[in-house]
Amino acid sequence: MTASKPTNANFDRFLHARRKLYNYIFLGLTGLATAIALAALALILETLVVKGVAGLDIHVFTMSQPAPDMAGGLLNAIVGSLIMCAIGMVIALFVGILAGTWLAEYGDGTKLATIVRFLNDILISAPSILIGLFVYELLVRPFHGFSAAAGGVALALLAMPVATRATEDIMRMQPNALREAGMALGANRGHVIRSIIWRASKSGLMTGALLSFARISGETAPLLFTSLGNPFLSTKLTQPMASMPTTIFQFAMSAYDDWQRLAWAGALLIAVAVLTTNIIGRALTRGSTHK
Repeated sequence: MTASKPTNANFDRFLHARRKLYNYIFLGLTGLATAIALAALALILETLVVKGVAGLDIHVFTMSQPAPDMAGGLLNAIVGSLIMCAIGMVIALFVGILAGTWLAEYGDGTKLATIVRFLNDILISAPSILIGLFVYELLVRPFHGFSAAAGGVALALLAMPVATRATEDIMRMQPNALREAGMALGANRGHVIRSIIWRASKSGLMTGALLSFARISGETAPLLFTSLGNPFLSTKLTQPMASMPTTIFQFAMSAYDDWQRLAWAGALLIAVAVLTTNIIGRALTRGSTHK
């Protein structure tokens, strides 16, 4: 009996040393992976900032797409992106908020809600080029022409599932006491949802809207199949319209140095817009959590 105690103690020390070794190896591998990811991100941001700032000037915001070796900017692309994103966001928020409300308040536990939720999850991860091809067959090919309206619809289909998921999640977080208190005062279910639950979910709904905008602001593939592009400033929804992603794609693939500089400037503007949107969304989420 006495001879087994040192053996057990040595074995315990061996197991403890092995666990510490495995822990150090795991920490080292995770630290190395984090360092590689941060280094890659730093290099991307450095390249984007250095080349993007070099291409920024007042003409970027005041002049439209130039011919090669001539002065110009990205005004037509900026205006076109704002118009099509606005169309997409109006459609996506209208459908997404209503769909998310139904999933959270009316369809919970039903087979239809399960199917809708499953399809919505598929749409969230669907490749944007497939959405572009679908809208091309739906709104471009039958009318024999590209249009800004088709581009807005394509962006709406990309933003809609994000808005739906965000709406459902934020409304499920609201306590049932709010619903019970409203109904106890004699209000019907629809009035309680509109006047109490939506108001309590306001910051979360705004966060979902911002995340939806961040999702579509840099999309290129669906716009290549729908709005195509336009070298001139245009606000007609039935005509082709320029956008920042398609213009960046065109300029980056060109052999002209001035177009490539504008492409880097446009990429920097989109990155800043997406980063700002995500920061605002996180701030709103944190604020609603602390309330």
